[in-house]
Amino acid sequence: MVAACVVLFVPMWLAGWHLSRNKVLFFSGALFVSLAVGVHLSPYLPSVPHILATSFFLPGPGAASSGSSCVPFLHRVAWSDAAAAAAKGLGGGTARTWSWPPSLASTCGFARLSRDDASLLLNGSWVMVAGDSQARLLVLALLRLLLDPAAAAAAEPELFRRHSDYRAAVPARGISVDFVWAPFESNLTRLLREDLRLAPRVPDVLVLGSGLWHMLHVTDAASYGDAMASVAGAAKSLRSPLPVPPPHMFWLGLPHLVNHMLNTDAKRAHMNGTMLRAYDLEVDQRGLVRGDGGPFLLLDVGKLTQGCGQQCTADGMHYDGEVYDAVLHIMLNALVIESQQRI
Repeated sequence: MVAACVVLFVPMWLAGWHLSRNKVLFFSGALFVSLAVGVHLSPYLPSVPHILATSFFLPGPGAASSGSSCVPFLHRVAWSDAAAAAAKGLGGGTARTWSWPPSLASTCGFARLSRDDASLLLNGSWVMVAGDSQARLLVLALLRLLLDPAAAAAAEPELFRRHSDYRAAVPARGISVDFVWAPFESNLTRLLREDLRLAPRVPDVLVLGSGLWHMLHVTDAASYGDAMASVAGAAKSLRSPLPVPPPHMFWLGLPHLVNHMLNTDAKRAHMNGTMLRAYDLEVDQRGLVRGDGGPFLLLDVGKLTQGCGQQCTADGMHYDGEVYDAVLHIMLNALVIESQQRI
């Protein structure tokens, strides 16, 4: 490039200086220089469609191959009534159902995974989800995808035993699924610093999330932020000494809270919109998620639950299965992208 510029521009500049006394010759020379520069440098410049795609924050046609450029668009889902979705052949048994816009799905390759596809993606993997009731609902969505309906229904009562851990397996694919009851951030830090560090193997996929119990029982955003910094530090220390590829790490965000629907006075007093925004801000600022240099890819439950709306929740905190199905498929599509990048 440097040699081409020297060979091209120096003679052209000298010629232009001599031709500047004659306007016709000058403009003819300028046109020739412009065409020459365009021909010689066009292979090194981005195409016009690429410039337009970048300008409007949309992934270009090559985004599916590069993968990482599509990650910011994973949460850009659309919600529609189940009746309208059924008319389009999309199914749906709840009040609302979700989908990626067709243009985005075709550009980035986002798709709902079938049971076979999800089993193939997670073949031989250990998936660990730790947190509170939101994490438990994500595990239920995963089991409903991996298991047949009868097996998933049989597993649900055991999964929802109060304040208990749960373990499931898909023997045909060698998939293990663990739920760890960890409602407070200190539980997650201990899991990362002690339990997993001493284990002979770390999970292939690790999903953590907390905040609802802290908001209800502590109600201090700054304290929650300090706890988030501890979780981030523990996650980074878990990744650094591993001789094998580190786990794929996801952070399960807080749901949108509908204050007047919460079922106790204490919840309505402490779990309001102002407190929720303060807690979300601490997650953004404490080095937890990737946008802030952290190890976790955010699963933005707040955005998804707000998009689904009040009709998707009975208690203002826990949402219909379709929401956690969307969370699950966002995570699985992110795994597809990350797996391709690691290869």
